[in-house]
Amino acid sequence: MARLSFADDEASGRSFFKEGRAISADRVSNPLKRPDELRVLLRTCRGYFVTAAIFSLGINLLYLAAPLYMLQVYDRVIASSSQVTLLMLTLALLLAFMALAGLDAVRARVLTRASIRLDRLIAGRVMTAIIDRASSFGGARSQLLRDFDTFRQFITGTGIHAVFDLPWAPIYILVIFALHPILGAFALGSAVVLVLMALLNEIFVRPPLTESNEAASRNYGFTEMSLRNWEVVQAMGMMRGLLQRWGRDRNRMLERQATASDVAATMQSIIRFLRLSMQSLILGLGAYLVIERLVTVGAMFAASILLGRALQPVEQVVGSWRSLVAARTAYHRVRDLLAATPVRDPNLELPRPSGHLSVENLSFAAPGNTSKLILRGVSFRVEPGEVLGVIGPSGAGKSTLVRQIVGVMSPSAGAVRLDGADVAVWPKDTLGQYLGYLPQDIELFADSVAANISRFQLGDDAEVIDAARMAGVHEMILRLPNGYDTQVGDGGAVLSGGYRQRIGLARAVYGRPSIVVLDEPSSNLDAEGDAALADCIQTLKKRGTTVIIVSHRPTTIGIVDKILVLKDGVAEMFGARAEIMARLTRAAPLQAVQVTAS
Repeated sequence: MARLSFADDEASGRSFFKEGRAISADRVSNPLKRPDELRVLLRTCRGYFVTAAIFSLGINLLYLAAPLYMLQVYDRVIASSSQVTLLMLTLALLLAFMALAGLDAVRARVLTRASIRLDRLIAGRVMTAIIDRASSFGGARSQLLRDFDTFRQFITGTGIHAVFDLPWAPIYILVIFALHPILGAFALGSAVVLVLMALLNEIFVRPPLTESNEAASRNYGFTEMSLRNWEVVQAMGMMRGLLQRWGRDRNRMLERQATASDVAATMQSIIRFLRLSMQSLILGLGAYLVIERLVTVGAMFAASILLGRALQPVEQVVGSWRSLVAARTAYHRVRDLLAATPVRDPNLELPRPSGHLSVENLSFAAPGNTSKLILRGVSFRVEPGEVLGVIGPSGAGKSTLVRQIVGVMSPSAGAVRLDGADVAVWPKDTLGQYLGYLPQDIELFADSVAANISRFQLGDDAEVIDAARMAGVHEMILRLPNGYDTQVGDGGAVLSGGYRQRIGLARAVYGRPSIVVLDEPSSNLDAEGDAALADCIQTLKKRGTTVIIVSHRPTTIGIVDKILVLKDGVAEMFGARAEIMARLTRAAPLQAVQVTAS
């Protein structure tokens, strides 16, 4: 059966784990000497950038061929009327231009390879960090990956060539000084003026462009959220109001973008005017020196060409300033993301847990709202092979609790321990193989049924079928058009809610996990599905798997061993099922009497 659609890229996909992690783990794991992780990873591409810089030196030296040719033609060939000298100089000029074109093409190829290496080295790390901090990004999760692509693609754009050429501009000014000190001083002053104009461009353009990028990020995030809820938007006629809300950030983006573009266009026009004027004025200055017999006619024209070449990179950098600022902003966002999710050095790989679950004085507050605790001092223990049912009213913190148990959220206080090890600090790539999780909102991936059940692991097909049989969905899958190879579509769109839930259950039990956490696993199931779920839980129990279930259905609660009652984030009751059910039964009439009396 078909598996991962990107399985052929497994070798390149592992490059982050083999190279990037090896580079960054030993440095990032020590907070006392934590460097800029992105910069550390970029240093592995230093060879590409050094090579491109060397080629840039060769390219800029070869650009001297044109002014030197003109200098020799005016001062030597015309004076001597030597056609042989003219022919040889012309051949030398053409060879220089061929070498220049070749070096320029090779430099572009080198920078393209650097971009590809960066993607293979860092993209996996960025994606991992995005998933680790998904709850902090709202709807703009993919924006950070777009940020990385913005920075990576800048390396292959035209703006980077101007950046590489700019440091070699002093070469042309030194040659102009060699022609005559007055010409050199004029060229140096012209370069200083243009650099100052470029700095003014940065001061004027950066604020509106930064605001535009932030508004664009918010707008893209809201767009993603709106597209995910398109059924609600259409069914309840929310389009008009949604467009007004959607257009708020977009109008802000366009407004600040227009301001930045207007300022940049004005500055670029001024810089172009100054460059053309300076290139012409140096001709006038050269003509004066020719009249005074201080330089030759060839030197006059050569100085004009050299000054134009010296100032051209400054103008090109200003012309591509928008992409440069976007790349710099994207770099900073990706750097901050990696700093917020440092790589932990797995010094010791823990053995497979048996399923001893211990929740110790667990408290949790949503980020940015530490005054309101969603969970407060929750404590309980579950032994291997036991089934715990978590019940309570809406908003009691049940889903938050199970997210703490599987480690997708870190507690504000206390700990969740699996066989004594803190789940929050257990490396996710090793802990995940021992956990099964069925969230309340089921999302399948746009791939085959088999790939979804197997968690995109290249394992034994028998394990996929075993998991499907446990979830009672094997026969249903066989009736699909292509069986286990059926493509489920984006989010499992081609499947019904019951199908998605049972395939999600099969994914949760795949690989014989030590602990399985099910959040409302029967919300989309019919009577047949409820029976299959009960059989699955009984099978897990026989295997010694610890099972946590959040549910309100009596058929589900009836098979649990222990019950935890949550209310307002507090563990109100915990104990054996029979004991807790008896207490709840006694409490119900009392509450009814109190309500009647009031």
